[in-house]
Amino acid sequence: MSDFSPIEHLFKIFDETAAILQQELECSYLDALAETAENLFQQKVLQEEMSDFTKKRVCKKYEETNLDNYSKEEVRQAYQFAILKGMQENVQPHHQMTPDSIGLFMSYLLEKFMQEKKEFTLLDPAAGTGNLLMTVLNRQPEAAIAAAGVEIDDLLLKLAWCGANLIEQSVQLYNQDALEPLLIDPVDAVICDLPVGWYPNDRRAADFELQAEEGHSYAHHLFIEQSVKHTKPGGYLFLLVPNGLFEEAGADKLHRFFQKHVHIQGLIQLPMTMFKNKQAAKSILILQKQQVESLAPKQVFLATMPSMKDRKAMQSIMIKLETWFKENK
Repeated sequence: MSDFSPIEHLFKIFDETAAILQQELECSYLDALAETAENLFQQKVLQEEMSDFTKKRVCKKYEETNLDNYSKEEVRQAYQFAILKGMQENVQPHHQMTPDSIGLFMSYLLEKFMQEKKEFTLLDPAAGTGNLLMTVLNRQPEAAIAAAGVEIDDLLLKLAWCGANLIEQSVQLYNQDALEPLLIDPVDAVICDLPVGWYPNDRRAADFELQAEEGHSYAHHLFIEQSVKHTKPGGYLFLLVPNGLFEEAGADKLHRFFQKHVHIQGLIQLPMTMFKNKQAAKSILILQKQQVESLAPKQVFLATMPSMKDRKAMQSIMIKLETWFKENK
């Protein structure tokens, strides 16, 4: 009997076959991981340029791996660990993955706010490798969700597409700058780990209410506006934002935009232990797009989350949120 857990065993398959393809195809580990993930899903080697000897080596490993023997979460986590390994080997500032703990909590929030809908549409405009989106979809088995993701980086999008195939989640993925016009109908809910920093395309930024008065605009401000634009009236947004969002340059304009377009439902500061430094710390901002019959909550839900390892403190936050729902929703 193997000493490996199912996740460890599947990670080993991803890792070993990706390493073989990386050498054979002379590409990066992440490129090879996307290739081997698609091979595993198809149960055959798709790369014709590979030698027959190498094809036989990897085919044997694929044949020994039946994805039906793993849960969707086991597949997602094993694939995620392989992606993280690839990111560590080839560090890119924009190649970052939303931690599972955040994804799980955002999934809980989505379920609470959307509990009256048996089916709804969902968008992640900065999907990256798709880990946040897949985490959320795996945790919503009772709802029929039509999901879409947008990502400008073609490698990250390919990893997201292969990951969605592996866990058999139906997702529409778009390879483009999410701040350009989107051919996506407004959705019921948006989840997003906002890209933080400057947006270099000043000409495009000029089309946004939240453009900077001078110089480059903040990408995360523009992503908020784009997300609100692509949300249906009454729909919800769950956004991972920098803690200093309401103190940084352009905050006054952001306040006015919120007053005009959304109701702030909640702001939950994440534990500092999750982040390398104070500047990198983030919070979950919950918004509702205004509509005629929607009212602002009597009180905005404000909380600072404890360490997610502290079960008693986490339970206290959940009770506080349940109480807030009864009084405000």
